[in-house]
Amino acid sequence: MASSAFRSLYHQGFARIAACTVPVSLADPATNAERILAVAKDCAREGASLCVFPELGLTGYSIEDLIQQEALLNAVETTLEELAANTRDLLPVVVVGAPLRLRHTLYNCGVVIHRGRILGAVPKSFLPNYREFYESRHFTPGAGVSQETLPLPGGPIPFGVDLLFEAADLPGFCLGLELCEDLWVPAPPSTAQALAGATIIANLSASDITVGKAETRAMLCRSQSARCIAAYLYAAAGEGESTTDLAWDGQTAIFENGALLAQSERFPSGARMVLADTDLTLLRQERQRMTSFSACARMQESEKPWRRIRFTLAPPMDNLGLRRPLARFPFVPSDPARLEQDCSEAFSIQVSALVQRLKTSGARSMVIGISGGLDSTHALLVAVRAADALGWPRETVRGYTMPGFGTTDKTLDSALALMRELGIHAQTLDIRPAATLMLGEIGHPFAQGEPVHDITFENVQAGLRTDFLFRLANQHGGLVIGTGDLSELALGWCTYGVGDQMAHYGVNAGLPKTLIQHLIRWCIASGQFAPSVRTVLETVLNTEISPELVPATEGESQKTEEIIGPYALHDFTLYHVLRHGFTPTRIAFLAEHAWANAQTGEWPPGFDPNARTAYALPVIRHWLGVFLRRFFATSQFKRSAMPNGPKVMAGGGLSPRGDWRAPSDGNARLWLEDLEQGVPEA
Repeated sequence: MASSAFRSLYHQGFARIAACTVPVSLADPATNAERILAVAKDCAREGASLCVFPELGLTGYSIEDLIQQEALLNAVETTLEELAANTRDLLPVVVVGAPLRLRHTLYNCGVVIHRGRILGAVPKSFLPNYREFYESRHFTPGAGVSQETLPLPGGPIPFGVDLLFEAADLPGFCLGLELCEDLWVPAPPSTAQALAGATIIANLSASDITVGKAETRAMLCRSQSARCIAAYLYAAAGEGESTTDLAWDGQTAIFENGALLAQSERFPSGARMVLADTDLTLLRQERQRMTSFSACARMQESEKPWRRIRFTLAPPMDNLGLRRPLARFPFVPSDPARLEQDCSEAFSIQVSALVQRLKTSGARSMVIGISGGLDSTHALLVAVRAADALGWPRETVRGYTMPGFGTTDKTLDSALALMRELGIHAQTLDIRPAATLMLGEIGHPFAQGEPVHDITFENVQAGLRTDFLFRLANQHGGLVIGTGDLSELALGWCTYGVGDQMAHYGVNAGLPKTLIQHLIRWCIASGQFAPSVRTVLETVLNTEISPELVPATEGESQKTEEIIGPYALHDFTLYHVLRHGFTPTRIAFLAEHAWANAQTGEWPPGFDPNARTAYALPVIRHWLGVFLRRFFATSQFKRSAMPNGPKVMAGGGLSPRGDWRAPSDGNARLWLEDLEQGVPEA
């Protein structure tokens, strides 16, 4: 794949879409069409494939009985043909609102135009006729209208609520329309459209504004985008509509699968367009994974035959950048309030799960190894809170710090201080004599004084620590609390069997490394523990991540991220592999956009601005290759035998009994080929 193709958002399965509003000139189709065309041209220059305008945008919504005047309706039909002709050289599909006649009836319609042609028109299914609304005075409901053809001066067009518009050259681009009130009914037309394959729903609206209504509209749009697993564009009428009895705010927004991608300011002066890149691949993947979605779709198949209007979009293959919220840390919200909420909930999930396991196991204590690092620190906080919830004395949490050949004074001091300040049972077990004995018994060179620090040397220490913990649990009627996290499980960064891969219950198994850091920050900020504990937690947060299995060289300990790569990049990859099943090429594309510039975009609270790291594509490509080899080829056997532990993140887990089931003897060939062939080296 050429570099230009790699960086094309359309090649990567995105579509740039726009929700637009323009000042309306009441009962003046020609002027309104001119304004719509000007904005459509702006959208085309921005690389948009779709632009949606408000309900009855060619005439104005608030013209009351003027909507039935013959002169106006004739002008609408003529103007539509002219507008279509003027889009001949434009990229985007243009969706406009217009009143259209079919035989002796008048319908409130959304009209789809592309490259000089009117592709079809969809009538509004449900007409509001309550409070301030009086649409039934003028229009006929479109619900049930299908398999119709509407005559226009330039020729007949497909007409009905059974139309979907599909791009033949952009997989996943399937457009459905509904108008304003259609969204407010218990069974919106967009539900059936999505079940029939629509991935993008456009809502042409003229909803007037009252206090609090904008929030309700946004909630409905967001909810419907989630329920339909679709992109949802909302474009409301604004400036120029009559204010005889009502007011208008021109609200425009784009949602995708329950998330807000973009929105414009309300009550605009002049035309407005809001653009976002919707992820068609993500939507298809989500529907594929949610098997109940396809089951529901099969139930609807026989109820309504759909007409699929196909067209050629011919999207640009240029590098247009990427216009959508893209989290560098997908497991860690950048909004402080949401991050606080997620941390509180994650901590509560861990504590409640551990409490339940302790209740049913008959255990009288918890046994946990404390290293002075992030994972064991957080697991200890969970264990202490579980003991508190059960009414157990803190001493029933039995903490053991087990210094080895690479343990530093800093982490040892942190471990001892943490256990002391939390008031748990604390004990130091020096594993070096036992490790030396074992190394000697197996004939390892280190026992003869040679500085050989290989994997055997490291794993003897890891295994002894776990062995001690299990025997201590036997002795004290306890459960061994595992400290390993989701990121380590993904990478296989744990010692199998009698090692840190094993425990009676793994409380951290559902938490990625990047979130654990913020959970500890949350424990500090929320006052969960005494000030003396919080001081130790600050020290732990400022300690380099290290297994500390090899003696320090010139004062420098092992650095985990220098060995296996940055957890920030690995957690980014892990999220998109688990949650969406994306290809390595696509993950690299997203990572480059997320990480290319450390000075832009949002960062989760707590990041030191001076420590923010940018990752260029070659670095992303290298560590992505490391992840693929470790995740798909060499580590699954460790996950297949992992102990119980709670799933915490919606982004997924790695339990072989839950989110991730894979063969232990798999390989990474397809993923590595995709990476090598699809991602340029620079």
